[in-house]
Amino acid sequence: MLQSFKDSNLLNLEVPKETSRALTEKKLAIAIPASIVADTPHLREKTFKVGLIGRAAAVFRVNEVIIFRDNPWQKQGKELKFVSTVLAYMETPQYLRKKLFRLTPELRYAGILPPLRTAHHPLTDKARHLEIGEIREAVVVSVTEKGVFVDIGVEKPAFIPEARLMVGKRVTVKIVKRDKTLEAILVKPKDISKYWGYQVTTYNLSLGQVLKKRRFELVIATSRFGKPLQKKLEQLKRKWAKAKKALVIFGSPKEGLYEIAKRENLNLDEIVDFVVNTIPNQGTETVRTEEAILASLALFNFLFQD
Repeated sequence: MLQSFKDSNLLNLEVPKETSRALTEKKLAIAIPASIVADTPHLREKTFKVGLIGRAAAVFRVNEVIIFRDNPWQKQGKELKFVSTVLAYMETPQYLRKKLFRLTPELRYAGILPPLRTAHHPLTDKARHLEIGEIREAVVVSVTEKGVFVDIGVEKPAFIPEARLMVGKRVTVKIVKRDKTLEAILVKPKDISKYWGYQVTTYNLSLGQVLKKRRFELVIATSRFGKPLQKKLEQLKRKWAKAKKALVIFGSPKEGLYEIAKRENLNLDEIVDFVVNTIPNQGTETVRTEEAILASLALFNFLFQD
């Protein structure tokens, strides 16, 4: 079973419910336009491009990937659905994917996606190798009067006593017993101390509308026309240190964020805290979105370590 986003402003996409996230004081989100794959003609290459973005998000501990509609004059439902489905599929542990995703055109080339290898993507597939206290993602496979059984990626399901959940629901659990039967308990985000992947949020809204809807204490836009990062470094460091929720926004392959904002009659400099160029003196005419994400997050990871 799949669960759709419930927010009325969200596109009605069938992707799994977001998982519990890592316990970190700062939450980092990135925002990308629906048209990030518009310059790539073949579905295989589109899939590979989104895969690079998913890997970059996981490598640099991004907690949320936001996808927004960047062209109000075009219907972008297919693009929004494609990008969000591929990213959500990547984030889902391999052993749960068949239960949570149907075979759809968007996932035709899912086999070429790189593995995330995050803490919530364990390689252990035998019950005897499980450790007490181990945390895993799970999906409810059957319901009884005494509780529910969940698939945790080993040869037999784990039992959660007294739980009242629907079949098909994705949950996070902790192994508490490993005898003849496996027993687990539900885990909340505050109980997880490791980076636990990203959630995917898809808005059928423009960039300006997303920034009005969501509140971040620090919003950074990336642009080749922005100020060189080193010129804003001290200001950025101070604000980064105080912010608990930070957002980094990226443009599309064909249009930068200034152009995207201008289409909404907005001044980019007025709706974000900083507009920075993270790749000064670039040797190419354009920088692809996936390249900008990797370069920018690597810089921020180095410069703003807590």
